[in-house]
Amino acid sequence: MKKIIIASVTALTLVSTLTAGVVAGKCVGCHGKSFEKKAMGKSKIVSEMTHADIAAALKGYKDGSYGGPMKGLMKGQVAKYSDADLDAFSHTVGK
Repeated sequence: MKKIIIASVTALTLVSTLTAGVVAGKCVGCHGKSFEKKAMGKSKIVSEMTHADIAAALKGYKDGSYGGPMKGLMKGQVAKYSDADLDAFSHTVGK
């Protein structure tokens, strides 16, 4: 039991470190808890995207070079994060 608790704490710490800059809780409202939804019926399903595609999309939203109908909304969501934060976050979702 002690090993399970230590492993769980270690995993949680690693995920927290990787997503240190990005608050994923804001994402789940539109994209779903496991990123399984098309946000507002318009986006790609993030859980089906690769880590590289997610990072490219997030950075593209930030610099204005990516996005469809929700481009303006997403730019506001990612603008405050560094590219390193977005890269780290992209490895916590997708494939």
